[in-house]
Amino acid sequence: MNVAELAAIAKNASIKLAAVDTKTKNTALAEIAEALKENSAQIIAVNKEDLTKAQADNLAAPLLKRLKFDEQKIADCVAGIDSLIKLGDPVGNTLDAIELDEGLELYKVSCPIGVIGVVFESRPDALVQISTLCLKSGNAVLLKGGSEAAKTNKILADLITEATTKVGIPQGWLGLLETREDVAALLSLDEYIDLIIPRGSNEFVWHIMNNTNIPVLGHAEGICHVYVDGDADIDMAVRIIVDSKCQYVAVCNAVETLLVDSKIAKKFLPKLKTALEERNVELRGCEKTRKIIKVKAATERDWRAEYLDYILSIKVVDGLDEAIEHINKYGSRHTDAIVTNNKAKAAKFTDLVDSANVFVNCSTRFSDGFRYGLGAEVGISTNKIHARGPVGLEGLLIYKWKLYGSGQIVDDYSKGFKHFSHRKLNKDCEI
Repeated sequence: MNVAELAAIAKNASIKLAAVDTKTKNTALAEIAEALKENSAQIIAVNKEDLTKAQADNLAAPLLKRLKFDEQKIADCVAGIDSLIKLGDPVGNTLDAIELDEGLELYKVSCPIGVIGVVFESRPDALVQISTLCLKSGNAVLLKGGSEAAKTNKILADLITEATTKVGIPQGWLGLLETREDVAALLSLDEYIDLIIPRGSNEFVWHIMNNTNIPVLGHAEGICHVYVDGDADIDMAVRIIVDSKCQYVAVCNAVETLLVDSKIAKKFLPKLKTALEERNVELRGCEKTRKIIKVKAATERDWRAEYLDYILSIKVVDGLDEAIEHINKYGSRHTDAIVTNNKAKAAKFTDLVDSANVFVNCSTRFSDGFRYGLGAEVGISTNKIHARGPVGLEGLLIYKWKLYGSGQIVDDYSKGFKHFSHRKLNKDCEI
């Protein structure tokens, strides 16, 4: 079956899926979780085949770490699904209600987007997260994972399809693409696909954006910053940076550049260097940094680097304004944090840093749909459209306007026989 045929089937399934009740969707999610647990040994065995081939092909270490799908990753996926089941159904909620006139009521109601095309990196757990979020939000989905995870993605897609269709989810709601040629074909299918979410390199995301008429939602890079202010608690700052960098380096919300107020740099940087070198983090610093601690020299390229590895660039700045300027110039609008005990500085930072996620006194690694309580995520959006930051259930929804009348016609209003009241209603759409 070619991509156009898969997309046509998904489009038809999406129309039916939009009307599936909450109980059926939650039952299907529970079946997915059970299938993952019951087939964990088989999934892990298949994943080891992908890992063996990827190692032979010299896949980079951070990507190998993403590719691994072991017992813990499966347990995390199951926990994410359980969390998703507990969330309310996002479809069919009344967002606004207005009486245009007596007997003429307008409702703004949440609804699925339709068919989502997602092209993602070498993380099999992403396939589970994305498909389950799409299911809960009533969307059909076409998925293309990295070729290095082909076997793992195939078994996961098959298990999810079998688990969901047997409890009444429309056949064809999930489709798996397997080649680069499939992605090229996908980009031309604006007749069927309503939204594309690419997850990959900056170059890849721009390629997607420049070669399709389908709306694109996503982010190209995760160049995240932590700024340690002159009024920061030094021990707190060290803990936050170690977690932001080392908790999991091969992800888009790991910190890549550290900015340090010159007022605190001499006290802070030696302690940080000790903590990070214990974890084998390579440090690269500006000229001011290198006068305080012995590290490699940072270049202009480092301020724009997404390392996804145990590397951190450091720049000493003269206060909050310079830090904000640096972040807005070099950052990717993803996640940026300040460590400070000064509430006024924290407020200024969160107001002026132009990023989807701005944090005060906590790790950048909190930038995540599951940790936000969104039921995992399909990705992080740095766009300024309907969804920004971790894209969970709400980001996979749009709305429609439902107008219920009793014989009204516009001509009566244009001629002044009748008049609009535009009165807010405190009621749900019940029809």
